[in-house]
Amino acid sequence: MNLRLDWVYKHPKRTARHQMISDYMSVNEALLLEEDLIKTGRSVHCQFFDEDDTSWTRKELLTFLKKMETEPHQVKAYVDGGYHKETSEAGLGMAIYYEQNGQKWRFRVNERIDGIEDNNEAEYAALAYVFTMFEHLGIHHQSVTIYTDSKTLYHQMSGEWPCYEETLIRWADRIENKAKQLGLNPTYSFIGRHLNKEADQLASQALEGIFIEGKKEQTKKG
Repeated sequence: MNLRLDWVYKHPKRTARHQMISDYMSVNEALLLEEDLIKTGRSVHCQFFDEDDTSWTRKELLTFLKKMETEPHQVKAYVDGGYHKETSEAGLGMAIYYEQNGQKWRFRVNERIDGIEDNNEAEYAALAYVFTMFEHLGIHHQSVTIYTDSKTLYHQMSGEWPCYEETLIRWADRIENKAKQLGLNPTYSFIGRHLNKEADQLASQALEGIFIEGKKEQTKKG
């Protein structure tokens, strides 16, 4: 979860006051900024707001941070969809990295589905499956970063390109509804295929009938 801080700046020698709004930042950064502002004695009416414009108190944020220690956070996911034209099947592959209970984890899973029209739909189906896995892992109410090597998926889900295909629009609506339901704020990042080999291999294995699902603790070397 990212927050902005709204406060009123009070000049020490003048009566004028100014409404100030910060950029969005992490919860810890927002709490530290509030502390610094209070120390100056030049701010009043400090308020925290998340990206849904919901207000938070300091006490609520401290409780949130304590709870997050035992829940998955610092989430990033690599996703890829493979397509088999002759069978209209898609292989969905994803690797989700996160922290929980002071440890770093990797969760890998793949799936195969049919009734897919083309490679772009396969990429969307893989992204939808990522959000299903977020729910499975208990990932909610935070920002997540999703990496893809599909330019179409990246630009359309980032809002940079329009989407006209009805099939893809339905997938996008499904994804956005699930993100809203889970309280997730996804950021999409485009990467080259060489940086997405893990998800690509999982998608290919799904098309071959090789299914994988597992969680592994990440060591310092791994």
